[in-house]
Amino acid sequence: MLYYERRLKLKGFDYIIGVDEAGRGPLAGPVVAAAVWLKDFRFINRVDDSKKLTPAQRKDAFFEIKSKSLYAIAAVSHKKIDQINILQATILAMQKAVRELAKQLTPGELKRAFVLIDGNMRFKLDLPYQSIVGGDGKSLSIAAASILAKVRRDQIMEAYHKIYPKYEFIKHKGYPTLLHREILKKIGPLAIHRKSFLRCLQ
Repeated sequence: MLYYERRLKLKGFDYIIGVDEAGRGPLAGPVVAAAVWLKDFRFINRVDDSKKLTPAQRKDAFFEIKSKSLYAIAAVSHKKIDQINILQATILAMQKAVRELAKQLTPGELKRAFVLIDGNMRFKLDLPYQSIVGGDGKSLSIAAASILAKVRRDQIMEAYHKIYPKYEFIKHKGYPTLLHREILKKIGPLAIHRKSFLRCLQ
């Protein structure tokens, strides 16, 4: 999980920023991205692709990652997703997260910064970057970002559950599960649902 980090360190990049997102597939809520520079690669909790961890493991890792990193988390709303499509919204969220994290580094540190991004997307960044397909399972920095993004998005959907308990967001987090689709058939969508996704579902 440190192959890319070690290779970049040898090239003089001391600030390696991992970037990942959560929430591309759901029918409701935002897409969330996180950018993380790990100050320490040693963890008590398991840090891996967030999809491989249980909710409890993710939450434990979430707090440890935050304590051992500089990080930024950005969200792009359901409205923006409908306006520009989910791919562009994901890129926007990732770019916002990187830019927010970059503000925490000095100009000298930014000269030694490199960004590792999960996926195969192209970005407009002021920093050098590499996209890695399946990066959340290959890079510790990207895995850490995947956990921060996933836990933060789950927190958002849990907050929506308190507002709209009939929609059971605490169970499905907005994903197109059978339960979620049955609820939509019975009582219809909310303002936080992605209209473009509901059209695809129909």
